[in-house]
Amino acid sequence: MGEEKSIRAFLAVDPPREVLDEVGRIQDRLRKTIQGDIRWVRPQGIHLTLKFFGAISESVVANISQVVKNITSDINPFTLGIRRVGAFPDVKRPRILWIGMDGDVEILVRLQRKVDAALYDYGFKKEDRTFKPHLTLARIKDPRGLIGLAKIMEKSEDYAAGSFSVAGLNLFKSNLTPKGAIYTKLAYFPFTEV
Repeated sequence: MGEEKSIRAFLAVDPPREVLDEVGRIQDRLRKTIQGDIRWVRPQGIHLTLKFFGAISESVVANISQVVKNITSDINPFTLGIRRVGAFPDVKRPRILWIGMDGDVEILVRLQRKVDAALYDYGFKKEDRTFKPHLTLARIKDPRGLIGLAKIMEKSEDYAAGSFSVAGLNLFKSNLTPKGAIYTKLAYFPFTEV
């Protein structure tokens, strides 16, 4: 009997293509100002992650699916807007460049907490950090040589990528390759239609 294969998996909202295309245009605008040791995320690889599982066995996917299905069956679709650029942990020590959310963010935060609490019963560690909904635009390898980010933040320009209806959650598998991660959708959990 062979050892069970493990996969890297995460639960996320998958923004529609038109929003991701606009995010790509925002990245192009930011690239003209921000220089340094920075790796931009491909727009088609951008998701709004609610829970990262890390390496899990394929048999655990069924447990995760059942938990998430139970939660999403009680949620109505809601709307999120994509706007405002920021950095984690902050502008002085940036590691992640992101674009934030507006709209029904409180519904999303409550949903993430519910998922986190329910999966804790299956042995998944609860998130230590407060959930801050965002889409990752770039990862900053070394902030010391970074030029232009402070200028972007001072201008506080509203980088808007549109809004969209969130009608469910996706469970993704992530395969790491030298050219970046490749994401495969394992399951979709629709919300209750109103």
